[in-house]
Amino acid sequence: MIRGTVTIDVDTCKGCELCIEACPQESLALSEGLNAQGYHYAVLVKDNCTGCVNCALVCPDAVITVYREKKKTGPGKAAGREPVAATSNVRGNIEVTVGNLSSIAVREDIPKGGGRG
Repeated sequence: MIRGTVTIDVDTCKGCELCIEACPQESLALSEGLNAQGYHYAVLVKDNCTGCVNCALVCPDAVITVYREKKKTGPGKAAGREPVAATSNVRGNIEVTVGNLSSIAVREDIPKGGGRG
């Protein structure tokens, strides 16, 4: 099973609950306490996160970073964790990074605009 975790900037979270609804593992919930802004904030409540990145993608305030465990590289070596999704620059254009984008193949056969119409 793929293992993941998230970090949440609790001081910036406004408790919109979009991440909670987007989580297929039901790993997130609202806190009982309030942050400095007076909001209940999202917290990781279960240790079953798969690192699917849904929560980070829907977060309007870009306060969630998703991590996945690195694969072990050899006997006795620690797996560690690496960030796989984070959003930034939410005051203008939103930049979303998911995994290693250089390994994604670009399809040239799709017309501009997605080919829908």
